[in-house]
Amino acid sequence: MTSADAGFNENSLDTISATYAKEVVGLLTEQLTKVIEHRNSDILPYFKGELTLPQDDTVMLVDTLQAWGIWFQLLNVAEENTAMRRRRLAEKEYGLANVPGTFASVFKQASELNISTDEIQNLLDNADICPTITAHPTEAKRVTVLEIHRRIYVLLYRIEASRWTQREREKLISSLRDEIDLLWLTGELRLEKPTVEQEIIWGLHFFEQSLFKRVSETHERLKWALNLSYPNENFIIPPFFRFGSWIGGDRDGNPFVTNDITKDSLLKNRQIILDYYIESVENLIEKLSVSRESIKLSKKFEKYLKGILKDIDELESIATRNPGEIFRQFLSCVLIKLRGTLENEEEGHYSAIRYIDADDFISDLRQLSEGLSDSDCKQLSDLLASPLLQEAESFRFCTVRLDLRENSDAINHTLSAIFTAMKSGVEPPLSNSKEWKVWLLEELDKPLDALPTFSNLDELSSSTLGLFQMVAQMMNELDSEAFGHFILSMTQSVNDILSVYLLAKISGIFSEDNDGEFCCLPIVPLFETIEDLKQAPDIMRELLAIPIIKRTTKKKTGIQEVMIGYSDSNKDGGYLTANWELNKAQVSLTKVGDEANIPISFFHGRGGSVSRGGAPTGIAIAAQPAGSIHGQMRITEQGEVVSSKYANEGTAQYQMELLAASVFQHTLRSLNEDQLKPNPDFDNAMELLSSLALKKYRELADSKGLVEYYSAASPVEELAKMNIGSRPARRTGENSLKDLRAIPWVFAWTQNRHLVPGWYGVGTAIKEFTDKHADKGEKLIKKMFTDSRLFRLIIDETEKTLALIDFDICEAYSALVENKTEREVIFNMISAEYNLTKEVILNITGEEKLCQRFKKFSRKLNRRSPVLHQAGLEQIKLIKEFRQRNENGDNIDDLIPLLLSINCISSGLGWTG
Repeated sequence: MTSADAGFNENSLDTISATYAKEVVGLLTEQLTKVIEHRNSDILPYFKGELTLPQDDTVMLVDTLQAWGIWFQLLNVAEENTAMRRRRLAEKEYGLANVPGTFASVFKQASELNISTDEIQNLLDNADICPTITAHPTEAKRVTVLEIHRRIYVLLYRIEASRWTQREREKLISSLRDEIDLLWLTGELRLEKPTVEQEIIWGLHFFEQSLFKRVSETHERLKWALNLSYPNENFIIPPFFRFGSWIGGDRDGNPFVTNDITKDSLLKNRQIILDYYIESVENLIEKLSVSRESIKLSKKFEKYLKGILKDIDELESIATRNPGEIFRQFLSCVLIKLRGTLENEEEGHYSAIRYIDADDFISDLRQLSEGLSDSDCKQLSDLLASPLLQEAESFRFCTVRLDLRENSDAINHTLSAIFTAMKSGVEPPLSNSKEWKVWLLEELDKPLDALPTFSNLDELSSSTLGLFQMVAQMMNELDSEAFGHFILSMTQSVNDILSVYLLAKISGIFSEDNDGEFCCLPIVPLFETIEDLKQAPDIMRELLAIPIIKRTTKKKTGIQEVMIGYSDSNKDGGYLTANWELNKAQVSLTKVGDEANIPISFFHGRGGSVSRGGAPTGIAIAAQPAGSIHGQMRITEQGEVVSSKYANEGTAQYQMELLAASVFQHTLRSLNEDQLKPNPDFDNAMELLSSLALKKYRELADSKGLVEYYSAASPVEELAKMNIGSRPARRTGENSLKDLRAIPWVFAWTQNRHLVPGWYGVGTAIKEFTDKHADKGEKLIKKMFTDSRLFRLIIDETEKTLALIDFDICEAYSALVENKTEREVIFNMISAEYNLTKEVILNITGEEKLCQRFKKFSRKLNRRSPVLHQAGLEQIKLIKEFRQRNENGDNIDDLIPLLLSINCISSGLGWTG
């Protein structure tokens, strides 16, 4: 038992939280019931499950589905509120240092293990935590609805307080009911597909609502935790937490992300943070009324202030406006420069005086912070100046680092067109050939006297080249860190990566110093399929030996990032195999980086559902291979995961600290933890289990009739009509499983309650393994369950997924498949594997029924199951009727009830894909 567990009574907290959750759910259900009584009292018996919905009353059906959907949304808000209250109670009862997932817990344990201050400082120096909001939000809720949810959350928080009189409490509850009524009256469905511009606004919404101030709060909590466990040590905490985004930069398979859209995204990202800085500085001007006569002013700051006043006094007399209030004078200058930066592209009043770049602004804030400290006002510096400085270091003039993503086919097509243009019509070598690699290396080695131009390129090539040219321009004009990385999807060779480097070079994204040329935009290969993951170590070993790559990594961060895809690897190989291959790839790639003396960090492409890599943050990070994190973590945050983590301030703060603290703990301790040390018996067992699971999964995926079963026995085709994202569901439009994206693949299996991607093949793999090795095999499996974090994670998440399956819904859905033979074959395969998997899971865990050990999960599921079951049955009827009446699918009136059912089930389960 660690110190973080000592005295920490999980059961006691669980009991108290469950009681409170019941009260909150009761309050919200009561208020929703009153709203329903007012808006359409006739549906109450159907809402409560007392009567079966009539077959031919569309209005009754639509209103009932809406009521169920709202109830699920309110449950989610209630559970978020309960979780926040539980965390506060844990801190109050046991002390923050004894609460797992906090900085205080991590560094208390580090101190007890005698981890030195040098090791801690090295961790801080190298730390880089970057959640990245992706460009395909699976969020089915509109921003307007999210804002109502936030107001309900805040009201629940206020109602918690015991200070209110009865009259005041009733007024708050009345406000709560009004918000629920507004939720009822607000259109839940998007009747038009969102544009990329709207998705950009959706992503920035979370920064405006909660995230801008959370970075400085995260710094403060880290500083407090370090001081608690390492008192009297003066740690330097560099900027370690930032955000990335794909919204507006992810071109892979999305024709709506154009170069103009990407530029617009950059400008919106810039404007929102400049507006925030202006508001923050205005607030500081109000507060920092320090008189020069009251302090011993720092000479250094006084000299700096004179210089900045001299530059600005020509435009506006600052010194006479705030005589003697030197910090107000300084901040007034900062405000003028910020306004000038915002007006830079216009002829505004302040446009002549502006910041050259974010570093210029950060320098001014550092002068303010140091000036206050040196003038015996350190407390004011820590309270007012340092938070804004930390925010500026994180968000700069760009809010997020915008990643660009394109697939290797588009890159190779563009470079082939350029080759032909350069060689006067000569056909290029094949992109995977040695000849092509030789040409790429030769071109990368050649000096460029001037950037080349090309005429008569086709539309795709012209657009792709234009993107790189725009990157060069925007890096100079907006912010050197406005772009994060270029992500290369479908990376299958070193040539693919070198092609991106060459496009960057001929577009002006290279720079040069005494050591030679290097690329200013980090290039990140994405390995997605099982085969790609297996090839990744050899590809990276060859890549890291190439001089231009070595120079680039050295000049940028000293680290080569690699992205690994959880969604497509799962769709390709099934849950168990994907997790094992992802683990092996990280182990091998970490060794490759060590051999090349270029550390490799990982960008984890996870989704919200189990089958797309979703898992509790702390547990998922703790299960990563030893030594594979070293203080660095990039992870995708997608759709409803973004809103569930970052819509509210308290939850956002918790999620950010949990992510960073988990990374720090893994970095400090993973190399010495028994559960992560290499174990040949475990590794050999996992290799065999993986091959057995893959065989079983591919047997289903390759079965004749699966495409027909999947299309008929799920709402996959109807999901395409649900306007939850700008990106098409298929990469090329081909009607095949291979072409289908991972998100709709998971979404459809979730709606029909089969949830195949999250468990199929696990049962057969374990059964065949134990049959082959008899008692010895069963003992090994149970030992792996207790001693292997990866295997434990696989079993835990498989068990939770099995609990979500509703076989009444599965069977009713399967009846939509017209071919009886194919229907029975596929359904029986799924049914048999489910029963087998459930049996082996219960044998491993020793439980009598699924998820007995996951009390919170079980309570959440039990609250939802009856309504989810009813909504699923109604959805099946709606799909059948919709398909019969609308072969062309154009009747929006017929579509609305069906889409409401999809929204309802998504809200109930907590994810779309």
